[in-house]
Amino acid sequence: MFRELVRFKQALSKEECVEILKETKRGVLCVNGDEGYPYGMPINHYYRECDGKIYFHGGMQGHKIDALKKDDKVSFCVYSDPIDVENAWYKDFKSVIIFGRAKPVDHETMLEISRELSYKFTDDEKYIEKELRTSGPRTLAFAIEIEHISGKLVHER
Repeated sequence: MFRELVRFKQALSKEECVEILKETKRGVLCVNGDEGYPYGMPINHYYRECDGKIYFHGGMQGHKIDALKKDDKVSFCVYSDPIDVENAWYKDFKSVIIFGRAKPVDHETMLEISRELSYKFTDDEKYIEKELRTSGPRTLAFAIEIEHISGKLVHER
């Protein structure tokens, strides 16, 4: 059902893909939007190793939420920071694309995930707890159950 990489020699292992998912702060989530048009949006994400799922959060309404209510199938793409190539003008980078299904999570899981996601950006506990208290009641979180994952080393030249 899912396609294999054409440039298979550039393929990353599943372990490398997971490391990139853990290290990156942002990616692009794509859903089936209005009138069958794809809808992609940048999001912050958290990869939780204990269950192998990608988590993200957001408001309780909007285009993303409406699309996920109609169809839970998503793709999600992240890519690493540029990698210097010795004596070259171009850079390399590593990209990961997953396909899966996004399901809402309960409030307690949302709070846990939001806290862990916050630590990717700051270790200011006071700020994090204030945000959870003020925004938590108006926040939804989703878990992407990964059905397929692939990654590759990309040469910009």
